[in-house]
Amino acid sequence: MKDLKTVQKDAYALILDAIDTGIYRPGDRLVESELAERFGVSRTPIREALQRLETQSLLTRDGRSLIVASLDHNQLAELYVVRAELEGLAARLAARHAAEEEVRVLRNMVEEDRALEKNPGALSRANRRFHKQIHLASHNRYLVQQLDLVYRSMALLASTSIAAAGRGEMTVSEHDAIVTAIENRDGDAAYQALKRHISKAFETRLKLDAGTSEEP
Repeated sequence: MKDLKTVQKDAYALILDAIDTGIYRPGDRLVESELAERFGVSRTPIREALQRLETQSLLTRDGRSLIVASLDHNQLAELYVVRAELEGLAARLAARHAAEEEVRVLRNMVEEDRALEKNPGALSRANRRFHKQIHLASHNRYLVQQLDLVYRSMALLASTSIAAAGRGEMTVSEHDAIVTAIENRDGDAAYQALKRHISKAFETRLKLDAGTSEEP
């Protein structure tokens, strides 16, 4: 039988994953009773999970209701600045410290992802796995913790930039450059390649957002 702490963690993880995968999108209202029924968890851990998510600014208040938060332009820009620096550092450290087995896993990910270039949903999931693998390959637990916080906020983005025309092929090509630098144990090149990758993703997202907000 699961203890209370495990149930609380599961409820938090379930809601966070539902936000990350787009089941709940920015602006959607989260109702305690509905969440408990959906996930088969009692209302107490759901309530505590919602409080935790609100504390982390992933949920916000709309009157008495809790809704999934959204990021304005400035918040988005700030998030990408921090993400680029932290991920660049992770790539630099991975070039220095990753085991050969970890580097081979990264290379295999790139090769396997070539088959997903026309499948934005699948490539988006693969992209998260790829970045997580680089975080772990940095062998710096404090950096991994900070990147986990960044990726929680990334869950608030309503869509993936990989869905833009041609972005799938570019993503895999950029991943290839990152892994090549790590294979060569070139920390500076890995740092720059990762930062360019994040910069391109941010630029693509800005273009998508501008297109979405245009008047017909």
